[in-house]
Amino acid sequence: MKTVLIIEDTELNVDLISQLLEDDYNLLIARDGEQGILMANENKPDLILMDISLPVMDGYEATRKIRETLSSTPIIGLSAHAMDGDEKKARDSGCNDYLTKPLNENLLFTMLEKYLG
Repeated sequence: MKTVLIIEDTELNVDLISQLLEDDYNLLIARDGEQGILMANENKPDLILMDISLPVMDGYEATRKIRETLSSTPIIGLSAHAMDGDEKKARDSGCNDYLTKPLNENLLFTMLEKYLG
């Protein structure tokens, strides 16, 4: 079973993503950017769902740090901000893809299929 690391600080979003994915993936959950980096390096997940607005360290910086050791792990940036330039900023920090919240289930599953098969 593939492992997905969810780096997200909002309980509601963690619950929603967990309910969608728990039957098909082994899930790991980190609540801030620093914890996410530690869990990514420790567990080497198959894919990371990275909230952009995180406490302690934001998702952009956490993604850059994860890229130092896990260069090929797919990272999908998640943000409630759908403003021009946000997706480019996420990609420039090292995210492979980008989804806006509230999450569209079909788009999420399409991306999981794209990166995990």
